[in-house]
Amino acid sequence: MNPLHWHKVAAISGVAALGLGTYGAHFFKPQNPTYKDVWHTASLYHLVHTAALVSAPITKYPTVFGGLLTTGILAFSGTCYAVAFMEDRKFSRLAPFGGFAFIGAWASLLL
Repeated sequence: MNPLHWHKVAAISGVAALGLGTYGAHFFKPQNPTYKDVWHTASLYHLVHTAALVSAPITKYPTVFGGLLTTGILAFSGTCYAVAFMEDRKFSRLAPFGGFAFIGAWASLLL
């Protein structure tokens, strides 16, 4: 994969992060207000790791770094969005894998 393709992945992820963040801030009205915090956490991690994804092409292993960040965004933030939207924690099973993917991505910068 051309390392510059990660900029396109980051662009798509950034659009999604901003759209979902805007939805969460202005339109998302869960019955249980705790789920608003879950949505906020998903949005924060999504946006922060999308910003980091822009730097994937300049890393030593761009496919590893970009792939792990993308996996983390999908598994962690995606799971949190689902939990908040459905207002049901049974959808949270993938979140730890996403967290480990984030850790792995940052650790890959040590190689």
